[in-house]
Amino acid sequence: MDKPQEKRVYKLVLTGGPCGGKTTGQSRLCTFFENLGWKVFRVPETASVLLSGGVKFSDLNEDEALVFQENLLKTMIQIENTFFELGRTCKRNCLIICDRGAMDASAFISKDKWEKIKRDNGWNDVELRDNRYNQIIHMVSAANGAEEFYTTEDHSCRSEGVELAKELDHNAATAWVGHPYYDVIDNSTDFEGKMRRMVGSVCQKMGLDTGDRLLKNSRKLKFLVNGPLPADEKFPRFQDFEVVHTYLQSNSPNQVRLRKRGQKGYFSYIHTMRRQRQAGGQVIEVKTQITHRDYINLLAQKDKSHLTIYKKRRCFLVNNQYFQLDIYEEPTHPRCKGLMLLETYSALDEVTLRKCLPGFLNIVKEVTGNSDFSMYNLSLREDWKTSKKYWRSDADQQQQQQQQQQQPEPRTNGLPNGLEVYKLLSENKPHINGSAGLLKC
Repeated sequence: MDKPQEKRVYKLVLTGGPCGGKTTGQSRLCTFFENLGWKVFRVPETASVLLSGGVKFSDLNEDEALVFQENLLKTMIQIENTFFELGRTCKRNCLIICDRGAMDASAFISKDKWEKIKRDNGWNDVELRDNRYNQIIHMVSAANGAEEFYTTEDHSCRSEGVELAKELDHNAATAWVGHPYYDVIDNSTDFEGKMRRMVGSVCQKMGLDTGDRLLKNSRKLKFLVNGPLPADEKFPRFQDFEVVHTYLQSNSPNQVRLRKRGQKGYFSYIHTMRRQRQAGGQVIEVKTQITHRDYINLLAQKDKSHLTIYKKRRCFLVNNQYFQLDIYEEPTHPRCKGLMLLETYSALDEVTLRKCLPGFLNIVKEVTGNSDFSMYNLSLREDWKTSKKYWRSDADQQQQQQQQQQQPEPRTNGLPNGLEVYKLLSENKPHINGSAGLLKC
């Protein structure tokens, strides 16, 4: 039996370019979560507070501008901490919406100056970005994809033209690359659809069961990538992370895992409970940020039928799509040797999405819903053909039933669905690019 849920405090950053829908988004989130009985706090945008007091960047010299940015960030952190403490002591579940966050400051200064500010104050990206907030949502400016709706009216601090707005939008989006739960809400639908996708993405990350009423056009997608990995200069600006996944003992069909993720010696720790409500129903993942001490203690519950998974995770933006490329590393099961999987979250139709995929990667095909590429199955110690713990997705079960009704194919390799994963990953044959389901950009 599941233990009663503890009170939750969820810290969300709404960021984005000019005229992206942040103000309306805050209002929609407030209404939605207040109707669920949550307490909602809205942290004001610190830059707007200061700029409305008469500050003009054009009046500041280079040194003054740097000091102002540093003090702005300190002020932002203190204001946020005040609301975070209110959330901690609140008796109800609490959503805290931050109008921009700490990493937004890095979008307006050079990398050298940003590193100096962090160094002078003893800050690091993992603490400012990953551990401080539960989720980041970037609302893409109307100047990028919905130009006819871009306007600077009704905003006293906004005067950007379309081209400058696009540049600011890109800088703000890049500033948050690397956060483990980062969603980019583009202008691929009408404005109402954009708001619905934004609210839906929050509910999904929080593990709230909303059926399909919010996310019916959105989905998580996974693609198999063939090596070798392109040189770093082929990628847009990216962030690399060390990632370690450990599965814990759990009752089927639930899955419980720990994740350690970080860079330069700084780490964040997440406990994930994956529940499937019913066959064919919505899969709910409840993610909880934990301390290093909790992480060490929970490792004692490791499921010994699973190997620990080690990855390098590369995060980057291409065409307003946020991608995570997982590169499996040793020690690992032979089935994972050389494995690279690309993930993104999108509401785009198939044709449009193909145009947005990174063309510098050798994408073999989409493997969304394919049980052979489930991390749970990839980490199993046993051979899949003898393991009783091999997990089948609903999509694979439906496909298998259809094949059985027709003419089932024999397992030539003993692998589910006849997919020759070992052969595919080890031989690395170029002719695979001609196979069905190939996605090229």
